[in-house]
Amino acid sequence: MDIFLKTVSSLNDETRVKILKFINIHGKCCVCDLENSFDMIQSRLSRHLKILKEAGFLRVDRVGRWAYYSIRTPLDEFRQASIKEIMTLDVTLPDLKKVCEIK
Repeated sequence: MDIFLKTVSSLNDETRVKILKFINIHGKCCVCDLENSFDMIQSRLSRHLKILKEAGFLRVDRVGRWAYYSIRTPLDEFRQASIKEIMTLDVTLPDLKKVCEIK
C-alpha cells in the first residue's frame, strides 16, 4: 500500500509530471542537463527526482560524480499507464540544454 500511495502522490505535482515527460522523450539525462533545461536550483530538482525514484518511475546511474536519470525498466502496468497518459498531456516542456555528455 505504501508504494502505491507514493506512486500516486508523486504524480500530484506539475513539475514532476513535466520531468517524467521530459525524460521519457529525451532518454537518459544528467542532473546538470535537467537543472539547466528546467532552470531550477539543484536542491529543488533533486527533491523532485528523489520522489519520482522512490515512487518507482526513475532509475539513477552514477558515473563518477554525475547522476543520470532515466525511466526505470521494466515498469509495472500502473506506471506504464501513468506515463502513457502523461505523454498525451498538452504541457509545455523546456528545450533540452545539454551540458553533460553521457559516457
